[in-house]
Amino acid sequence: MWDFLLRIEQSGFSIWIRESSSVFAFPSVLLLHTIGMGVVVGINAGIDLRILGIAPALPLAPMERFLPVLWVGFWVNAATGLVLLLVDATTKLTNPDFYVKMVFIALAVINLHLLKKHVFRDPLIDKAPASVSAMILAVTSIVFWLGAITAGRLLAYIGPVTGIGQ
Repeated sequence: MWDFLLRIEQSGFSIWIRESSSVFAFPSVLLLHTIGMGVVVGINAGIDLRILGIAPALPLAPMERFLPVLWVGFWVNAATGLVLLLVDATTKLTNPDFYVKMVFIALAVINLHLLKKHVFRDPLIDKAPASVSAMILAVTSIVFWLGAITAGRLLAYIGPVTGIGQ
């Protein structure tokens, strides 16, 4: 497995992304990753804050129309995240922080599915204040996305576990 990761890191594509001075290499991948994250977390936060009572005059039901845009941002993040992983696979995949980030993302996606199922399918969605369970889903959503962002940012500063694959 370790040799496979090394081969990926040493592929022409990975070297170009990692070492090129072109704006279309690492800077563009990172920019697209940041934009995707902004779309995902921004839409999620807007929905979560509305559930928590911010802007109560704004109906919640129509906000469901933003979910396809959220998923576009998510898949942009997944694709660019994969590229960022491939250019430094041996370091990232030996870093516990990477797995913390992945757990937070998985929890946030599960939370989003629960929110869609239990909040947007509620016939009283805009006729009554949000339920306690909806508010819990909104708070946990915010916590999970903040956890994923924080863990992702810390990947630049927290090193891998030494001795793996050597």
